[in-house]
Amino acid sequence: MKAILKAAIMTILIVPGLVLPAQEKTDASTYAYIGTKKCKKCHIKQFKSWKETNMAKAFELLKPGVRADKKTAAGLDAKKDYTSDLECLPCHTTGYGKAGGFESVEKTPQLLGVSCEMCHGAGSEYTKPEHMSLKNKNYKLAGILKVGLISPVTGATCVEVCHNEKSPFFNKDEPFDFEKRKYEGTHDNFPFKYKHD
Repeated sequence: MKAILKAAIMTILIVPGLVLPAQEKTDASTYAYIGTKKCKKCHIKQFKSWKETNMAKAFELLKPGVRADKKTAAGLDAKKDYTSDLECLPCHTTGYGKAGGFESVEKTPQLLGVSCEMCHGAGSEYTKPEHMSLKNKNYKLAGILKVGLISPVTGATCVEVCHNEKSPFFNKDEPFDFEKRKYEGTHDNFPFKYKHD
């Protein structure tokens, strides 16, 4: 009887510790990419600003003849179509090779270019109505960080995925400077209407 009681107490103490971490995901890589449509609903100014950047148009750069002079200078064939080149897609699309990420122009056109989720994390969870949405305007940052949002954005992802020696445009004499470039070519930054701390 004592052994059964001891086993029951141990189960009550240990099992919740095993179950809770599985319910509260904090690893951004476990979420799927969804595209900019949901982001745009609440962040229209940022979206419009981003839409005009090279990040938004990154996929277009893979097409033949686009920025031919820069491609030639980097040792690339300016006439070649790189839109299906597996080495180029991770840096010119959103979420390539990850859950819900870019697959092809036909299957996932909403993930062309470098969009919100490349910096802020895959949004399948944090954009749900109970998290960051027009229905929950007073969400707290701590809560959505637990469901995949990346904030603050750092240069680590930029360097790990794209701005490194794998890129034919990488300049080892001038490595990527996130602090200098974070406000160049991404989107304009606007204050939030509601407090989220």
